Amino acid sequence: MGARTMLAAVVGGLVGAVGAVVAQRSPVLNLAGDRFKPLTYEQLTPEQKTLVDHILSGPRASLGGPFNVLLRSPELGDLAQQLGAYVRFRSSLPRRLNEMAILMVARAWTAQYEWYVHKRAALQAGLSPAIVEAIAAGRRPESMSPQEAAVYDFCRELMESKEVSDPTFAAAVAAFGERGVVDLIGVAGYYHLVSMLLNVDRYPLPPGAVPELKPLR
Repeated sequence: MGARTMLAAVVGGLVGAVGAVVAQRSPVLNLAGDRFKPLTYEQLTPEQKTLVDHILSGPRASLGGPFNVLLRSPELGDLAQQLGAYVRFRSSLPRRLNEMAILMVARAWTAQYEWYVHKRAALQAGLSPAIVEAIAAGRRPESMSPQEAAVYDFCRELMESKEVSDPTFAAAVAAFGERGVVDLIGVAGYYHLVSMLLNVDRYPLPPGAVPELKPLR
């Protein structure tokens, strides 16, 4: 092999290696949005890339939902995704009850994408389809366990009257302890934020999906 041929091979190898590194550092984000147009990795600032890296290396491993919007304020987004990772994946509440609380917030806001995602998560976690259907219809489920009733009554009172009565508070503490009550407030509060972000953006459902929540009277 001549010197020029060897040099060309070395340069070609270096170009290929650099290209591979760039490809590794430029993930396909698969972002969606309406009013907030989906961004590509190449468009992101260093702060936005940090937020993306934190999300993709965490338990979600996906940027669906509010994160295309939150990229517009990456410091807020990074704080929000940390809170969201806790209340969704590390809460002291049993998963089916945590998802039940999320569904109640999604119903209150008629947040279609949030409902679409968390209805499936709730059913997978073991929440009764009858409970899911009742929440979707805006009525109290007829048959609930004491823990499910504690979640429903606590979230309903807090969202409707902006406070919680002594009997409802006592029932929630008896069911989950004080830490569980705080985690319940936390998951509801976080998903109010998510609902607002999604609704302001008019975040789209996946292709082929139809809105599942009907307007409440």
